[in-house]
Amino acid sequence: GVGGLIVLYSIGYMDGDPEERRYFAYMSLFVFSMLMLVQAGNFLLLLVGWGLVGLASYLLIGFWHERPEAVAAAKKAFVTNAFGDATMALAFFVLIWQTGTLEFGDVFARAEGMSSTLLNLVALGLLGGAVAKSAQIPLHTWLPDAMEGPTPVSALIHAATMVTAGVYLIVRAHPIFELAPSIADLAAGLGAVTLLVAGLVALVQTDIKRVIAYSTMSQIGYMFLGAGLGAYGNGMFHLMTHAFFKALLFLAAGLVIHHLANEQDIRRMGGLRRSLPRTYIAFLAGSLALVGIPPLSGFFSKDSILASALASGGYGQLLFAAGLAGALLTGIYTFRLLFLVFLGDPSPLVKQHDRPGHAEGPWAMIVPVAALTVLAIVGGWVQIAGIWHPFGEWLDPIAVGREHLALVEPTVTQDYVASALAVGLGVAGIWIAWMFYGRARKWRVPRLDRVQETLERKLWFDELYDLIFYRPAVLVSGLFRRGVEEPLIGGSIAGVTLGAREAGGALGEAQTGYLRSYALAIAGAVAVLVVVFITVQ
Repeated sequence: GVGGLIVLYSIGYMDGDPEERRYFAYMSLFVFSMLMLVQAGNFLLLLVGWGLVGLASYLLIGFWHERPEAVAAAKKAFVTNAFGDATMALAFFVLIWQTGTLEFGDVFARAEGMSSTLLNLVALGLLGGAVAKSAQIPLHTWLPDAMEGPTPVSALIHAATMVTAGVYLIVRAHPIFELAPSIADLAAGLGAVTLLVAGLVALVQTDIKRVIAYSTMSQIGYMFLGAGLGAYGNGMFHLMTHAFFKALLFLAAGLVIHHLANEQDIRRMGGLRRSLPRTYIAFLAGSLALVGIPPLSGFFSKDSILASALASGGYGQLLFAAGLAGALLTGIYTFRLLFLVFLGDPSPLVKQHDRPGHAEGPWAMIVPVAALTVLAIVGGWVQIAGIWHPFGEWLDPIAVGREHLALVEPTVTQDYVASALAVGLGVAGIWIAWMFYGRARKWRVPRLDRVQETLERKLWFDELYDLIFYRPAVLVSGLFRRGVEEPLIGGSIAGVTLGAREAGGALGEAQTGYLRSYALAIAGAVAVLVVVFITVQ
């Protein structure tokens, strides 16, 4: 459903693009691939859909292939996801070896007979694929760069079953992770670390889409935390509500970018509330849902994950603390973005594009944003209908969550404590953002150069991978080129070429054009053949 709204939005956003037909062909492939992934009845078909969404995302991220940045971002996404695909494929080989099948039901029934070592290896392979696809640490560096594609592509990647496919995989293969509890704990821990790191890096981003991209990494961290602890219903519930408000934020950002002629730097924005009042309301609704302010959708889904973490005790309480810190960061970076873009005096760029009375966008863009605004507000209200853990109950035939087994089932008190703390910290984050970036701006942003640079460089992950992987690969390939390719392969080809040229030159000298020379050569050849024949006889 969200994918359908995004495709409708694309009709207005991509109108007039010379490659519009190619764009919709790629989008259709993308939606088909995601549907195949979630409807697969075995791991093999799941892997097909998994690889196809990677291919479609590569094509769409690099859609504007005349931009070097878009091409580089597409390749980065493809290579990173290929690493995860490889770990998944290795896990499937182990499953075939041990169980003789890749059908979900048969694999789960026979997995109990596997050794703990092999179960850990399979779970680790699946987790590798999930971490790469869902942009969790340490395979997260591709997602912010993926913002080089058109804005509807960003919305589809983040809101539908592309980046969130890792969460789906953990829930779908939950019997394997329950037989490998250390790997499940690792998944929850990676989610907690990612939600904190992404929240910190989002504080200094200046590209409107990159801020929302880091928000996605952080929110998927919450989903990993819930799924790793066994609160499958809560994790999948947050996956659904996140689709509503994250698609809304991206599409509302697309209206801003469309209005400002493709400008994405929030430092050049400001005062857009006057020019785009409806977009401001939509963005505000999405921001409140993202922070988890009741009664919007994010409140019900995210707080249920935190309550389950609190109820699990021990390690879960550490994850609960990380989730609360993430709630504070979410409030700060989300409303920093909203205040810088929509409040304050209009910037020179905004004044340049201000057209009083002008529509905020074509109907094909406005209708999906309006629909998602409603869904972001009411999407979590299924909890109010007297159905507790609705996703948990719906998933029971496939994934009986540990919260239903009373292992991470929060008490009413724990629910209230988790909600009160999360909402309180979210509101505190909004207040901090108001003091630094709102209309009042009573506090000056501290200038911590080293910290600022570290966050702007995304904690140096790209530089670290460049040092560990890229530079050694370039060095080794250079050595092979100079030591093997040029002297052996290149040299042998050059030698064959030179020999053929010299043989051709010698043969050419024998072509004199005189009949007597040819007759003499023929007679000599016949004489040699006669001598050889007589000698052999």
